[in-house]
Amino acid sequence: MMSAEFDAWVRGELARVEHALSLWVPGDAPAGLGAAMRYGVLDGGKRLRPLLVRAACEAVDGHADAALRAAVAVELIHAYSLVHDDMPCMDNDVLRRGKPTVHVQYGEAAAMLSGDAMQALAFEVLTPLEGVPPELQARLCGLLARAAGHAGMAGGQAIDLASTGKALDESCLRDMHRRKTGALLQASVLMGAVCGHCSPSAWAALSEFGAALGLAFQVVDDILDVTQASATLGKTAGKDLHANKPTYVTVLGLDEARRQAQSLHAQALAALSRSALPGASHLRMLADMLVDRES
Repeated sequence: MMSAEFDAWVRGELARVEHALSLWVPGDAPAGLGAAMRYGVLDGGKRLRPLLVRAACEAVDGHADAALRAAVAVELIHAYSLVHDDMPCMDNDVLRRGKPTVHVQYGEAAAMLSGDAMQALAFEVLTPLEGVPPELQARLCGLLARAAGHAGMAGGQAIDLASTGKALDESCLRDMHRRKTGALLQASVLMGAVCGHCSPSAWAALSEFGAALGLAFQVVDDILDVTQASATLGKTAGKDLHANKPTYVTVLGLDEARRQAQSLHAQALAALSRSALPGASHLRMLADMLVDRES
């Protein structure tokens, strides 16, 4: 259960991120593109990645304005990946964040273009003409690009599609999700950390924290996919099972998957303790919230 202080912090940060998203995602992009973009990213989602950015920045007493831009950018990348992932050529899903997916609402061409535009907008947001030092802009862009590209999210999605109907062992499954889901969550932590001053040992600890948390998130996601209803999840429950995709539950079984989630959670907290950052309490609480969630 969240403390009153943490609950207030979460609500305040969510309001800041939502306001910035609403401000920076253009509604006037031509030919209905803006409407599709705003539909795909606004008014839904847990915003866990932006919260991790903001909490990590707080932990290192970093540049708050840069961290807000980083929080918006990572959410734009995440949202674009969901828009594309839901399309008929990939997972062919009709429900996301409790409402029809973008291609259902606006058509496949608009969905494809809205995702493309959100990806580009993420890097536009990270590179303002003033207010954020150019060196910091470059580091943020590098972290996000590597997490989103062939070595990270896109590569993991390619493995996921190629693995449909195939048996994967735990090592291969872990590698897939380390890329597909874990890389962007880890990058969220590191993008927040790079906004401030962080010793090499603290950076290594935060990197390990983000990596363990990213995998824990996916294990919990796989568990919820078979234990919760679509109305609770805001997306189609049982989708991966019906598509014959390997998950932590199908590979390990439900009980072992739950043990894995707890083990990864413990690894993340141990790494965070090694960071020795006095302002990391909200990162710790976010880790608890992420693993204990029900949707």
